[in-house]
Amino acid sequence: MRIAATADLHFTGPRQAILQEQLSHVREEADVLVLAGDLTNFGQPDEMEPLINAVVRLRIPTVAVLGNHDYESGKEAELMRMMSSAGVKVLDGSAYERDGVGFAGTKGFVGGFGRGVLTAFGEKEIKDFVRASIDEAVKLERAMSQLRTQKRVVVLHYSPIAATVQGEAPEIFPFMGTSRLAEVVDRHGADLVVHGHAHHGQLEGKTVGGVRVHNVAITLLQAQQPPAVYKIFDV
Repeated sequence: MRIAATADLHFTGPRQAILQEQLSHVREEADVLVLAGDLTNFGQPDEMEPLINAVVRLRIPTVAVLGNHDYESGKEAELMRMMSSAGVKVLDGSAYERDGVGFAGTKGFVGGFGRGVLTAFGEKEIKDFVRASIDEAVKLERAMSQLRTQKRVVVLHYSPIAATVQGEAPEIFPFMGTSRLAEVVDRHGADLVVHGHAHHGQLEGKTVGGVRVHNVAITLLQAQQPPAVYKIFDV
């Protein structure tokens, strides 16, 4: 299967024609389109509607997760309903199988990497923060447990490893993702992980278990030569 993946579109209505043109050949190059979060700027339905219209016109099976920007207005459930009604497979601790390839996904969360992972110790506020991170890891665990395919693709918004956020200011590394997600991936096994969120990070890295991880933030893809708005993966 050929998978075209991108993230961090931060879509606005005026960009509809531009995005449609940029994605116009994706159906010729890929079998599935993956959108790894931050599809809108402020999580408003009137931002999502033109994006859905643009995606539907591509006539390619599409899998997506939401990102932190899509949660900004507290209307994430409505956004997911809109996308699902249009035929987009929205993953939120859930799984989807197509042509022998399984997709498992969730938004993910922050919390840090490796020995720097924040733990649930001290104030209630810290424990609540860590609980949110653990909850997203549990959602990914549930999604991956549902898959019965040999080939597996994990779709996240936040990064599961530190390598693909290198390039961001070191001070914000803990807010780029958490290795709790990578622990789940390594436990279940996967062929590919894609994420966004780190606009100035690195394109690729690996989990401790050797699973390849790719940052598909559109800002990084457009900075390549030649510039691109999605990256193609063979699974």
